[in-house]
Amino acid sequence: MSGESVVVSGMRPTGRLHLGHLEGVIRNWLCLQEKYPCYFFVADLHALTDRTDPGELREWSREMVRDWLALGIDPEKTTLFIQSHVPQHAELAVLLGMVTPVSWAERCPTYKDRIAELGKASERLGLLAYPVLMAADVALYGADKIPVGLDQVAHLELAREIVRRFNATYRGSDLVEPKPLLTKAQRLMGTDGRKMSKSYGNTLELSAEWSEVEARVRKMKTDEARKRRTDAGNPENCNLFPYHEIYSKDRCEEIKQLCTTAGIGCVDCKKIFLENYARALEPYRQRRVRITDEEVEAVLKEGARRARAAAAETMARVRDAVGLMK
Repeated sequence: MSGESVVVSGMRPTGRLHLGHLEGVIRNWLCLQEKYPCYFFVADLHALTDRTDPGELREWSREMVRDWLALGIDPEKTTLFIQSHVPQHAELAVLLGMVTPVSWAERCPTYKDRIAELGKASERLGLLAYPVLMAADVALYGADKIPVGLDQVAHLELAREIVRRFNATYRGSDLVEPKPLLTKAQRLMGTDGRKMSKSYGNTLELSAEWSEVEARVRKMKTDEARKRRTDAGNPENCNLFPYHEIYSKDRCEEIKQLCTTAGIGCVDCKKIFLENYARALEPYRQRRVRITDEEVEAVLKEGARRARAAAAETMARVRDAVGLMK
């Protein structure tokens, strides 16, 4: 690997992309692809920790990449691929697992949260080994910049510890310790005021029928203190206002003034957002319908070729350090 910084980031194919993905991940990817060599992958192996429908996994993987391309992720500037199309991810994960204490994996926030949510019956080796596979995902490409939010730093620190121990155990492996690249992301809650999540049904999916988007926004939670149209509101207590801060920037002060003086009701406020959101999303929607399955597959085929070549360099060094027969 050269001394140039490398970025690696992945996304689990668990359904259609929604607004949270766009504002929390894709916007950062669009900036990063202009600055660094980037590897962006569909984390289909990670998705298997809680997804068992093969048809859905294939469909969502393909549609996710279609969304990436429609939103402006450029396969000429980045390497886009499916995690399982690069077998070195699984190979390196097995080797990293040989030096990773079980207690380290058990303290992973993802593991603890999932067990707390779904109970002991949800325990699986794949879920426990999630951080080991994540460490392999980034170490394969010598990535030293991993775009994360503050809530994900703990996950990455575990990956750093795993890589550090592997390097100490097998001299000459020389895996790069990943470092967090803290990214800025607009924090948007779901339409019901809870964390935005597909499982809650509170997302605005980017490729959804517009009637579905309108229905979700109409039911969107706003300032609960506004019981009547004539009640003054407080944008700081309104779940909709952060959406305006992104999509109605030129009218934010006007909307704030109208809300606090009861000059506008929540129904009309939602209409303003929908108009601006529709206008902003239109270029993406037009591009998306023109991207064929064949184009997506061609991008993924070329991306997997490039990713396998880079991963092979790392694995040759690692296999030699571990002492595996050539």
